[in-house]
Amino acid sequence: MNSIKFPPILNENPTAIAIVRGSPEFHDIYGEVRFYQTTLGVIVEAQVSGLPTSDNICAQPIFAFHIHNGTSCGGVSGDYFSHTMVHYNPHACPHPYHAGDMPPLFGGANGYAFLSFFSDRFKINDVLGKTVVIHASPDDFTTQPSGRPGTRMACGVIETVEAIEPTEPAEEYKRCFKSIFFYFISLLLCFLYFF
Repeated sequence: MNSIKFPPILNENPTAIAIVRGSPEFHDIYGEVRFYQTTLGVIVEAQVSGLPTSDNICAQPIFAFHIHNGTSCGGVSGDYFSHTMVHYNPHACPHPYHAGDMPPLFGGANGYAFLSFFSDRFKINDVLGKTVVIHASPDDFTTQPSGRPGTRMACGVIETVEAIEPTEPAEEYKRCFKSIFFYFISLLLCFLYFF
């Protein structure tokens, strides 16, 4: 029997990642969806912030979450991510048995959601270049062809980790330089004080 030790895999770099950003209407949404290939399938880990919230603690939003067939997060005004197309469904299965159908994101009162799950419906190489979409409503897991998930609020393209550019490398270098600079100033002051 094959077995996977999940925690060690999650400590490694993912095989692929999608940086998810909200549409102009949902501009606060930002997140990462990480994909880890294993011998038995794929572990998907999503962390998203800036999701819409509700004042009713008993009715915090639930968001449909899918891999779509499109290769771009483009679209038109009013349907900003229409280029994501339909759910990834290479075997022409009915919904919710599409390879791209994933568990929903449960939003919290602070707009943060975390999800980690295992799927053997696809391999990472099958979905590279495709899109991850977060919808405004929960998936009903019944209605064809897509479960009535509502507006496409956020999107990201699944890419290999090497293909992702650091978002703010200059800021990271500045912080590092500043830390080193203050360290040497501290050493210099100590040297001058004691000698």
